[in-house]
Parts: sequence; C-alpha cells; structure tokens
Amino acid sequence: MNFRHLGRSGLIVSRLAYGNWLTRSSSRNEETELACVRAALDAGITTFDTADVYAGTLAEESLGRALKGERREGLEVLTKVFAPSGPGRNDLGLSRKHIRESIDGSLRRLGMDYVDVYQAHRFDVSTPLEETMEALADVVHQGKAHYIGVSEWTADQLRRGHALARELRIPLVSNQAQYSALWRVPEAEVMPVCEELGIGQLVWSPLAQGVLTGKYLPGGQWPEGSRATDSNDGSDLLAGWLTDDVLGRVRQLGPIAADLGLSTAQLALAWVLRHPNVSAAVIGASRPEQITDNARAVDVQLDTGVLTAIDAVLSPVVSRDAAATGESSPTDPGWRLA
Repeated sequence: MNFRHLGRSGLIVSRLAYGNWLTRSSSRNEETELACVRAALDAGITTFDTADVYAGTLAEESLGRALKGERREGLEVLTKVFAPSGPGRNDLGLSRKHIRESIDGSLRRLGMDYVDVYQAHRFDVSTPLEETMEALADVVHQGKAHYIGVSEWTADQLRRGHALARELRIPLVSNQAQYSALWRVPEAEVMPVCEELGIGQLVWSPLAQGVLTGKYLPGGQWPEGSRATDSNDGSDLLAGWLTDDVLGRVRQLGPIAADLGLSTAQLALAWVLRHPNVSAAVIGASRPEQITDNARAVDVQLDTGVLTAIDAVLSPVVSRDAAATGESSPTDPGWRLA
C-alpha cells in the first residue's frame, strides 16, 4: 500500500480507503463486513470511511466491531454528519444541535474516543455556515475529532468554509467528491480551489458504482448479485450509467487494461489516483477478494499515451458540468435541504 498526506495537513492516509456504505447499506450481513475489513487490513489499508446514516447507523457499529482489537493509533477513521439519522425534525442537517448530538452517537457506535476526520456529508443551505463551523470547531477542541472535512461542497462553499476554519483555528483538510473517469465534475472548479487551499480529495465512487469494472455489458443483462440487481444496494445510483453507449465504451477499456496487465477496475483506479489532488480513493466491496484485487492499482503509473487512449474512448459520455457538484449520479440530485 502507498500513502499520502491528506491535503497539506500532517495526516497520512492510505491511497485506498475502505468505505463501508456498500457493504452495510446492502442486503449483505456483518460477516461480509468483517471479511472485507480484514482484507483491507491485510492489503495495508489503514483509512476507513463510514457515516452515521449508512445502514440506518448500523454501519458505524459493524465497522467499530470489525476494527476492535486493532491499534487505534495505526488507523485513520472517518465518519460523517448531515443526512437524517432519526425521525425528529432536528435529526438532520448541520445545526449545532445535530452536530453535537451526532458526534457523540457516532463515537458510541464506533466504540472509539475520537475520529480522525469528521465530515459534513453535504452543505446545509438551511443553517448559517458560521453556526456549522463553530459547532465543528467545538468537536475538534473537545478532542472528539482531529480534523474536519466536507463532502460535495462547491468551490464557493469550500472557500467560505476554509476561511471560517482558519478563523476558528481548526484544520479543514478534506473534501469527499464523486470522481471517476466517467464523472469528472470536480476538475473544473472544486479541485483547483482545493489545491490552492491545501484541501485533499477523498474521492468516492472511483469505479462509477461498479460500471468501470467492466462487469456490466450492453444489452441489459446484469450479473446476478451485482449492485444493479439489488434494490437495497444503491441500484438507483447506477441508472444513469447503465446505457448501451456508456457500457459499450467501458468495454473498450478492456484491451487498454490488458496491454498493461491490469483489470479494467485497476485501470480505472489508477486513473483516479494519478491526479495530484487525490489523497485517497474510497472503495467499497461486496466480497473481500475485490479489495485484494483493487489494492494492486496503487503502484500503477499511467503514461500520457494511456491517458490519451482512455480519453478518446470515454470522452463522449463523460460528465463534466461543474454545476452538478453535490449530485450522486447523473440522474440523482442527492441530499439537499430546502
């Protein structure tokens, strides 16, 4: 496993991070979670990402149990706050009340005294940013998190949040953005601002919900047990990718990968990791062997010719619109508070 600083902070993270949304937000059980976490540790992954909302809070609990007994100082554990975590009117968003209650709930479920990075899962348009940042500062000053991060914030939101973080003397070090060879939305505005401010990207869905593995073929016959066939597995996020045009072009990546001795998935991960602003790519798994296979991508260096070939294949179906920041897929608007 290779490692990199998270932005310009002193925190070092593994180039691949294990994210347990896929494993625990699906119909799979905790035994699968334990096997996947063990595979991640065996591959040298030390960075683990979760959220209070995943699997209705069960994801934090199972990740905590899976990591129990590991040396806490040798891990980087990240969780998030924003999405509804209960039935009440204040059980969502980035208010002081919800943040203060949510960090305590997350730590209790994880069985930990602190998380390394506490992330705002989306931007809350209904709460003053000053209130949000002051509450996150309290979390850091109380020793419940070492750093703060955000997810899917726009360039302007990042600038405003970073300025307040500096005033409050807390380290805003990361942005979790959707990024893949098919979804290049952050490149236009978000990544340049993050590079300027020293904020690193922890990119999610680097395999475009599994489409960039090449397992989905044109014609609409999806592999049994895949995400596209599991209604509890985020299949709705796949809808925009499962077109014959997209899948046919992804299939053309196979020979490019084969010439390099790679799987299509490894090629796609190497493509993401080649960006200097990407500190880590967050990968999920439904089977532990997927993690073992994906971990081989961290040592791959893609030359200009390969990058040009990938662009030539995918360019007509790539999403690039900066205005789509915060969307979960080409057809899903994601979480927003009005």
